[in-house]
Amino acid sequence: MARPPGHGPAYEVKRQEIIDIAATLFAKKGYAGTGIAELSEATKTARGALYYYIGSKENLLVEIQNRVMDPLLTAARRIVDLDVDPVLKLRMVSQALLENILARLDHVWVYEHDYKSLRGANRSRLLGQRREFEDIIEQILLAAMDDGSFRKLDPRLATLQFLNMHNHTYQWIKPGGEWDAETLSREYCLTLISGFRSESFQIDGLDDRMRDYLGRRKTSAPESSSRPRKRRKP
Repeated sequence: MARPPGHGPAYEVKRQEIIDIAATLFAKKGYAGTGIAELSEATKTARGALYYYIGSKENLLVEIQNRVMDPLLTAARRIVDLDVDPVLKLRMVSQALLENILARLDHVWVYEHDYKSLRGANRSRLLGQRREFEDIIEQILLAAMDDGSFRKLDPRLATLQFLNMHNHTYQWIKPGGEWDAETLSREYCLTLISGFRSESFQIDGLDDRMRDYLGRRKTSAPESSSRPRKRRKP
């Protein structure tokens, strides 16, 4: 939801605070199980003022979904256009996805459990975003098959394997625990790529290339390819 004309920084700070609190409540009680009265009490905002900041309860759900999908798609679009091999791209997307999950666990819980409460254009937009991310994963997997890194796989099934391994992490990961996004991504991809790879592909050295890439990013911005992405036909 865009900031209404004439509203300054204080308005936006309060609005973001309300979204944060709503994400925590929805993750704990569910979107349907959380009423406006509870939101008003938790945010210390009168009901009328609450609507002034959020417009509607569904707008809160949209904002929470945006906080999950916007940075994830931005990262995935950038990665898929890089001039690096597809297996390294898969490793990069894996880490970006896990970083996104660990950064906003409450939001991801709401994203996974409550998206069906969205209606009309809001729901269609979210499903389109999800489909775009899945298509990016599938595009990377197909590229790895085409260059001989991966054996010939059912691309849809391989995409679901990748997503299922990553997307359920929010259910058990502990903030500040022993595993960070880099560790999880390394182990997940070792498992997946070991199963996906062709006989000739050597997985050794993948993490060295990942570290090398991340080191170069610190000193120079990555160059993006001007080639348009090919979207898989539904």
